[in-house]
Amino acid sequence: MNTQKFTREFSSVVEAAGNLAVSVGADSLLFLLEGATDWERLRELVPQEIQRILVAADREEDLEAATGFGLIPLALNKEDSPLLERLQHALLEAVADEHLASQSEVVAVYCGFETNRMDSISIIKLDERMRRFTSRDLQRLETAVPLNNLKIVIDLAVQIGREGREGNKVGALFVVGDTRKVLSHCKDSGFDPLKGYSRKHRNLHDARVREDIKEIAQMDGAFIVAPDGVVERSRQIIEVLHENLQLSKGLGSRHWAAAAISQRTKAIAIVVSQSSGTVRVFQNGLLVLRIEPMDQAIKWQEFNYEPPPNEASD
Repeated sequence: MNTQKFTREFSSVVEAAGNLAVSVGADSLLFLLEGATDWERLRELVPQEIQRILVAADREEDLEAATGFGLIPLALNKEDSPLLERLQHALLEAVADEHLASQSEVVAVYCGFETNRMDSISIIKLDERMRRFTSRDLQRLETAVPLNNLKIVIDLAVQIGREGREGNKVGALFVVGDTRKVLSHCKDSGFDPLKGYSRKHRNLHDARVREDIKEIAQMDGAFIVAPDGVVERSRQIIEVLHENLQLSKGLGSRHWAAAAISQRTKAIAIVVSQSSGTVRVFQNGLLVLRIEPMDQAIKWQEFNYEPPPNEASD
């Protein structure tokens, strides 16, 4: 288990951040930590006016005891990522899990200059672009797919749209539910990397499987996902007529295929646009949900410092 030393300096930073949050009327405090720390001491040092305290670390086990002290844990799983990416991911996850509103003002504390030394405080104003879909967005969909499983697929699509792969933008198509009928409209586009694997190793509830899917998404073809979240096939070509469909100009073949298969079956189709990263959800041939990418949600600026010009001595 990793640890974050609770030094005298850390105590001073916590107190300063808490007082700053109160003075500016911030909604929440966010601590981006290197690991577990003295949760009780942390809670004691934050002013009682601040009710929402989020603690983020890379590993879930480092945060296990935090909830016992009224803190909100956020596991990032981004140990090798740059600081600002980890901080932005923590904010995105907090909004997605409804711990923060999309227009919150947050005071963040983190190790900005040295590892394991909490030395930096920032005031971050979120905006509407930080919004991510929630289960409430999906409740209006009449589908046999459990919402939790559908949400996992859409969340994966959002990640693909936001992150791409190896610096490149990636498009993808997921078709969820009514699996037997959907497969009757499909044919292989090439070698299926998932073929021969057990259902356990094709289940999107497993984070490792989701990472594998991100790799496969760079290849052509759709993912066919069963209602329980298991990927039945990958790299599938969907063959279905595009009759009586009306889509916005500029949408490509993935979107037409998604709309058409959702019209012909009871499946939900989810498309990641390769050009923009936007995720669109189709049901009954209609666009029912649109999720914009969030890579531009927070704009970070480097500190620029220019020393004052030398003044002539008297």
